[in-house]
Amino acid sequence: MTVLALTSVPRPTRPTLLTRPPRRPRSARCGVAPVPPTPWRARVRRIRRILSEETGAATAEYAVVIMAAVGFAGLLVVILKGDAVRGMLTDLVQSALAAGG
Repeated sequence: MTVLALTSVPRPTRPTLLTRPPRRPRSARCGVAPVPPTPWRARVRRIRRILSEETGAATAEYAVVIMAAVGFAGLLVVILKGDAVRGMLTDLVQSALAAGG
């Protein structure tokens, strides 16, 4: 009878922020001559960097919109519970039913 020994194979470590090697410039990766930065290239690079730093902004915006919707719904409930509004809505429904047939 043959017994197989199970040994753990070391997993390759994933690069993290501290161990990630520096990225090679595009000219070294693609064999393309480097392009000297022009003012508009620097501006585009800065805009991309700024826009990429907005992680979580959409979630915060959704939270603000949901809270505003909940507040508006609460306000509508308070308004519609009043006797004057209830009477107007009842009269509107009755007149609509009377006009229909």
